[in-house]
Amino acid sequence: MYFPVAGIEVNPLIPPLVAFVVSFFTSMGGVSGAFLLMPFQVSFLGYTSPSVSATNQLFNIVAIPSGVLRYIREGRMVWPLTVVVIAGTLPGVLVGAIIRVKWLPDPASFKLFASTVLLWIGIKLVLNIFKKGKSPNKYAEEKFQQLVKDYSSKSEDGVKLPTVRVLKFSMTRVSYEFYGEVYDCSTMGLMSLSLIVGVVGGIYGIGGGSIIAPFFVTIFGLPVYTVAGAALMGTFVTSVAGVIFYQAIAPFYPDMVIAPDWMLGILFGIGGMAGMYLGARCQKFFPAKIIKWILTAVILFTAFKYIAEFFLK
Repeated sequence: MYFPVAGIEVNPLIPPLVAFVVSFFTSMGGVSGAFLLMPFQVSFLGYTSPSVSATNQLFNIVAIPSGVLRYIREGRMVWPLTVVVIAGTLPGVLVGAIIRVKWLPDPASFKLFASTVLLWIGIKLVLNIFKKGKSPNKYAEEKFQQLVKDYSSKSEDGVKLPTVRVLKFSMTRVSYEFYGEVYDCSTMGLMSLSLIVGVVGGIYGIGGGSIIAPFFVTIFGLPVYTVAGAALMGTFVTSVAGVIFYQAIAPFYPDMVIAPDWMLGILFGIGGMAGMYLGARCQKFFPAKIIKWILTAVILFTAFKYIAEFFLK
């Protein structure tokens, strides 16, 4: 099947199949899968124009709602965290989109920039995984895992899975409780970080919220079971804005392909929708360390691949 906007020809079953496999694993850590789909489109499909960023965000729009719905049903959506992520990443994504079109139209130019950021996040995650001692978030994650095992071995009414309880949400602090542990963060700190991440996400074409999950786990010490839903929701909202923005500015750049390839993005999204729902459903059965390793593998793979492509071009 030929996709005229992307300028590529590929079997229509390949995009949804790849998106399903990628999204199943990455959604457990609050990552939509756009991290891996971007290099897949650029390197394997040969889709290199700036519109690939918009197409990647279109994938997020179609795929993410199923995973978010699952986290909401299980009571693990931290809404104050979600609001802060959206407020910070949304303007950042729009700024990133402008930078991508005006100053980084060449894929090699923005790959090196993105790989540097991803490499730093990946190293932070590795250090967090091997960190000795019992931090509060590790304690809550392990208790949650034990409760899930009890829940699975008994009747559904026998054990009740823990849900998030918001304690405070103001312009200064975000505080919530998860399985007996209280997590308190600076609202401005979260928003400032989200803004920076939003710019990177806008350039890269992943919505911004995708990079938030590793930051929240490593820098703010939040348990991965409670940040995944907020990160995915933030990615969804910012991706909507990103696609609209790319589509709106396309007429002003007639010599460049900027608008998304709608058919290709929807095909990726259909596979991602199924993968994210199953990933969100299965997340509670995976130990937090495995989820963190999945995040780390995704980030480091992408970083090293882009660095290699830059220096071996």
